[in-house]
Amino acid sequence: MKRLTKLWQRIIAIALVAVVCVGCGNLPSTASNPWEIISVPTNEKLLDIAFTDNPNHGFLVGSNSTLLETNDGGETWNPLSLKLGDDQKYRFNAVSFAGDEGWIAGEPSLILHTIDGGKSWSRIPLSNQLPGNPVSITALAPKTAEMVTDVGAIYRTSDSGLNWKSQVDDAVGVIRNLKRAPDGRYVAVSAKGNFYSTWTPGDDSWSPQNRNSSRRVENMGFDNHGQLWMLARGGQIQFTVPDQPGEWQEPFSPERASSWGLLDMAYRTPDEIWVAGGGGTLLRSPDGGQTWEKDVDVAEVPSNFYKIVFFSPERGFVLSDKGIVLKYQPSAA
Repeated sequence: MKRLTKLWQRIIAIALVAVVCVGCGNLPSTASNPWEIISVPTNEKLLDIAFTDNPNHGFLVGSNSTLLETNDGGETWNPLSLKLGDDQKYRFNAVSFAGDEGWIAGEPSLILHTIDGGKSWSRIPLSNQLPGNPVSITALAPKTAEMVTDVGAIYRTSDSGLNWKSQVDDAVGVIRNLKRAPDGRYVAVSAKGNFYSTWTPGDDSWSPQNRNSSRRVENMGFDNHGQLWMLARGGQIQFTVPDQPGEWQEPFSPERASSWGLLDMAYRTPDEIWVAGGGGTLLRSPDGGQTWEKDVDVAEVPSNFYKIVFFSPERGFVLSDKGIVLKYQPSAA
């Protein structure tokens, strides 16, 4: 009798735990799925996407010298092979265009440049003394671009890459993620996620900041008003207090029972936020982060969503690996 009682107590306890976990982890589903699943001819990790002035003509870059081109707005992608004069397999970290002039930044120590919309690419020589490898590049104007390396060195060229001028006196250290605001500010997360640093144009150096919780920082960026957001280990999200850049709101976890990490965030509109993560995780907030819902229609996609980009409220993409890209479809939304 005593053993039977203990058995029932254990069953009841397990049931209560299950109820609590389900209650704290389930999010409502989005009313519709605005994302079209696009198959691309590569299984490499896709790292960045950019378009020329023609919204139908763009490029995807990724690991293992991956370069893909689209001429139909991202519905289909064709692989390109660049002859770089060696057998090295490069990691193409970033791509950026201003009109038909474009740039690709990669490692080890690689900058590529095109002036004809990607019909031909030339390699820009880089100094052996360059601190780190290029991980970010932004096309700013004709012949002008800004490059950042994986240790936080910032350089700018105004003569198509013939000369590069340093923007900071000292590098910040190895970084894991980097975001640039439209006004030229940067936020960089350290390799171990234990601190982050900010830089404003005109500053001589980065300003390091301690993280405000015990959780490792995964990624950071800027909202449409220039405020900071933060993604931390365990699916945690945090925003700075409006008009108080140094103050943070309380962190929260939209889906607390999920074991998948959140990897990137992007604003489709000033209020609508999308967050991408591991295991096909795609979350949406229609009200600036107050309430959240989950796109369950893409949850079964066998891929991790690493990067989410909106070029306009009607044009957006989610990048992953295993041959999958998500394309935003405003008609479905």
